[in-house]
Amino acid sequence: MNNNSSQAQSFNRVYIAGIQGRRFDISIRDGRFHSIAESGPVPDEGAVPAQDLWISPGIIDLHTHLAWTDFDHADQLKRGGQEIEEMQARAFEATLRTGVTTARDAGGLLPGTAQHLVETYQVPLRVQTSSEMLGAADAKGTHHLERRLKQIYDSGAGWVKIMATGGLGAPTEKVLDPVFSEEEFSFIVCHAHKHGKRVLVHTWGGVTVDWSVDAGVESIEHGMFLTEDQAGRLAESGVAFVPTTSIYRIAADPKGVLALNPVICDRAARAAEAHPNAIAYARRAGVQIGFGTDYATPALHGYNLQELDTLMDYGLTRAEAWQSATGNAAEILGWGGRLGRIAEGYIADAVIFDADPFLADNANSLRKHIVTVLTGSKE
Repeated sequence: MNNNSSQAQSFNRVYIAGIQGRRFDISIRDGRFHSIAESGPVPDEGAVPAQDLWISPGIIDLHTHLAWTDFDHADQLKRGGQEIEEMQARAFEATLRTGVTTARDAGGLLPGTAQHLVETYQVPLRVQTSSEMLGAADAKGTHHLERRLKQIYDSGAGWVKIMATGGLGAPTEKVLDPVFSEEEFSFIVCHAHKHGKRVLVHTWGGVTVDWSVDAGVESIEHGMFLTEDQAGRLAESGVAFVPTTSIYRIAADPKGVLALNPVICDRAARAAEAHPNAIAYARRAGVQIGFGTDYATPALHGYNLQELDTLMDYGLTRAEAWQSATGNAAEILGWGGRLGRIAEGYIADAVIFDADPFLADNANSLRKHIVTVLTGSKE
């Protein structure tokens, strides 16, 4: 289904998703959109395409875990190296097949592994990595953190991931407690920025959101207990919000694909219940919202578009949800001037549909209407 667009190709009289009633002639050269012009009148019957097609920018998933094969890390440790590699390659392929052309891996995937999988299995997914996450085991002072950060830099990762609070594994009454001291947190962000790295912060809410704003991180993740005041501060500071909403609804279902134990399901249900308020605060304040799934198992990879459904259920318009997964996401990655739009000079990552994706009932319908996924120039 993937079509590498590094060679010249063209699409005539196609619709651009989100633009009603206008067709375009689009040409691609050297993996970039070369020309985009509104189609003129049809001169004869031979110029009418056999079927209507719609083109959208490739989806950008800002929070996924492509290296994980199991929800429980202990289960992954039971697998052999070749089995893990093949499962990771299938995760890459399933992610690309569903229209995600760029992913930011939020912990667990080394840059060298990502490059190996792309080249060996010929799956041209564009990946940014954060290597290993900094969490509770690293809350040992700045000297320890400096050594850990050097290891992450040496891996070639472009992002540093801070586990600033607990998550589904933490007791409800402690889930907002900071993992690091404020000094340690500020040190990580300052050190990362000094070395040209961007920072994403796992936080369910509480004071670590304020620390993130003060330190100027690039994005906070999850944030279901975000307050209205904090949303205003995020908007003013330009810190993005990647809520990863759908994973908590999935995890809350004891009979769902993850089939987690009742305690974890209950924590996930509380998170899912809080998320709509956080989305509403962020939307009203004008926070830049990004699309991320937090998908990390074979049962979830390839179903990334479900995040669009949840974002709309929680109050975003279809256009806003789509923007979170394209233009907004590209800007959060630092690629806003070259990715995330159907525009001349932009990288030709795109999804071709045989029906208007803005009219799809849900992610399942949307996925069925994908004709092909294009990947453009390598960068």
